[in-house]
Amino acid sequence: MSRIFYIMGKSSSGKDTIYRKLLEEKEFDFHTLVPYTTRPMRSREKNGEDYFFTDEEGLCRIRKEGRLIELRSYQTVYGIWNYFTVDDGQIDLANYNYLMVGTLESYRAVRKYFGEEALAPVLIELDDGVRLQRALDREKLQENPKYAEMCRRFLADAEDFSESKIREAGIERRFQNDVLEDCLEEIRDYIRANTDKK
Repeated sequence: MSRIFYIMGKSSSGKDTIYRKLLEEKEFDFHTLVPYTTRPMRSREKNGEDYFFTDEEGLCRIRKEGRLIELRSYQTVYGIWNYFTVDDGQIDLANYNYLMVGTLESYRAVRKYFGEEALAPVLIELDDGVRLQRALDREKLQENPKYAEMCRRFLADAEDFSESKIREAGIERRFQNDVLEDCLEEIRDYIRANTDKK
């Protein structure tokens, strides 16, 4: 069986950059899974690439069809935003390795759905001060910056990625993203060690 390498970390820890760089590497030939969300599309995002953007009605339909793998709902300053993974035929673990990115909560739900052996966690960590500055710099680039939501997300990360929750998820290995290339090399070695040789 192939595996899902699941990248996770607090906001602005660099997980999306690491995800994109790993996808570019031919050695791994990762397949991907596009998640779903009900939040508004940000500038530069594309429907079907970054997320499948839908609404509450679409989420209800998927739930009724029994295709919902995991769901995270956040009360933001703009209302409830949902992020979720759907069993929509994108995953074929008999033939391919996958790379996914998400939260600790979503990792646990996907692991429960597909089984512990199918998941390999990749927890990215970075100093909180560096993360906050990155988040602010990124938000400034948005057409309509949402600073209040940025702050809410930053504070929520402390609880979402608490030490007790990391332990409960059974995650022992962590990757420090102080220097991107060093972090990537550690992750590459981890992937090689946890990939079935076909």
